[in-house]
Amino acid sequence: MKFNNLFRKAATVTVATTLLLGGGFQAFAKEKDSGDLEDDSRFTQITRHDMLNIFKQQGKEKFEVPSFDASSIKNIPSAKGRDGSGKLIDFDVWDTWPLQNADGTIANYKGYNIVFGLAGDPKRAEDTFIYLFYQKAGNTSLEGWKNAGRVFKDNDKILANDAILKNQAEEWSGSATLTSDGEVRLFYTSRQPYEPENKLYGKQTLATAQVNLSQPDDETLKVNGIEDLKSIYDAGDGKIYQNVLQSVGVNLDNHTFRDPHYIEDQGKKYIIFEANTGTETGYQGEDSLHKSAYYGGNNEFFTKELQNLLQSPKKNGAEVANGALGIVELNNDYTLKKVMDPLIASNLVTDEIERANVFKMNGLWYMFTSTRGSKVTVDAVGDDDIYMLGYVSTSLTGPYKPLNGTGLVLHQNLDRDDITWTYAHFAIPQGKGNNVVVTSYMTNRGLFPDHKSTFAPSFLLNIKGTKTSVVKNRILEQGQITIDPTDDKEVPPYDYGKK
Repeated sequence: MKFNNLFRKAATVTVATTLLLGGGFQAFAKEKDSGDLEDDSRFTQITRHDMLNIFKQQGKEKFEVPSFDASSIKNIPSAKGRDGSGKLIDFDVWDTWPLQNADGTIANYKGYNIVFGLAGDPKRAEDTFIYLFYQKAGNTSLEGWKNAGRVFKDNDKILANDAILKNQAEEWSGSATLTSDGEVRLFYTSRQPYEPENKLYGKQTLATAQVNLSQPDDETLKVNGIEDLKSIYDAGDGKIYQNVLQSVGVNLDNHTFRDPHYIEDQGKKYIIFEANTGTETGYQGEDSLHKSAYYGGNNEFFTKELQNLLQSPKKNGAEVANGALGIVELNNDYTLKKVMDPLIASNLVTDEIERANVFKMNGLWYMFTSTRGSKVTVDAVGDDDIYMLGYVSTSLTGPYKPLNGTGLVLHQNLDRDDITWTYAHFAIPQGKGNNVVVTSYMTNRGLFPDHKSTFAPSFLLNIKGTKTSVVKNRILEQGQITIDPTDDKEVPPYDYGKK
């Protein structure tokens, strides 16, 4: 993993080896190994060396997503909607995110927990829109989740008078925050259709709106319209982050610009998001095959891995792999203020590091992302491998250090047709202690007549410094997002799950 010059010592010290001990970073000088590669990166790289070491780590119990009993998995009872003919049907629900406070903890909205999620007709992939689910705070049962329906009306995008949103075809993942004045602010991805004949190429844009809610009675929340719907950022000129036009006609290029995650730090507003690097931040292309910073390891590893990659069937995909977790600062009215360099990039590894999630816990900043082995260009990684990777820093803006030495936090390897297959793992801090709740969705969309994509059973993850471990025997309810603070048992990561 590569770090910027903040970690370098002057004069006699050429490399700083950075460790997290206790509450913060401590830098220890060491002599430069003649086999080490030069570090010229402006931000952290997920390297091919990292992915090969992740492959060696996966399978250890502390990193594995718990096994679930398929016979106990239920559809979300309230996840119902209308199909194209108007018939009431059971919906799939996949990517979800909770209403959070500015620090990432679960917000209490007038006695309710709120979760936003992508939902739609299992038989129509294009039916991808955001719905709002709510549950009485303290109720952790799957049956406790009620459905307030779709957040946006079809004509909201037209009434917004926004040049980008007027062509919106689908609504993709994002985040939501309870503002200091008690309003619900949603951030999401506006996705245009892929219609080349109309010069529309599936463009993804970070967008936001205020969601107004009402309470018709003590047991009900209702979406009462939206306001201030607007686009925020679409990657602009492509210098810092790739824009959609740069990917048009490029073989195997998987353009991403989505999943805005809102966070505040020292009174400033930011969103972290999935993207690809731009022309001035380490772009894709054949030249990237020869950049040692993307390989990691030492010169010997670089030489061997380069030769392996040049002979690999994944070479062409690696050339255009330049995933990133980006960051921009917002004005107080949630418009774009400042475009900043990526926090993490995955050149030569994958084009897709999804569901950016960041929060401060016990004095340190933790950032997580999901990725699929089927999108990774390292031969050792299989198509069925699913990962949540994690990183830690003393600052929101980095530099970030990989958790557990490589970045591996969670791994699952199940056939995509398995009912208990999960993805989009999302870590939720609880405000105290070392355990976070991990949510995800279970069952791929549209595969079974009776089993829909649903809230997966949640589970606990212990985080301490640079180490994490899945907490043994702590599987929670499907869709559970909070735990009793008095039940937050500390589990030493070093003592659990060793194999």
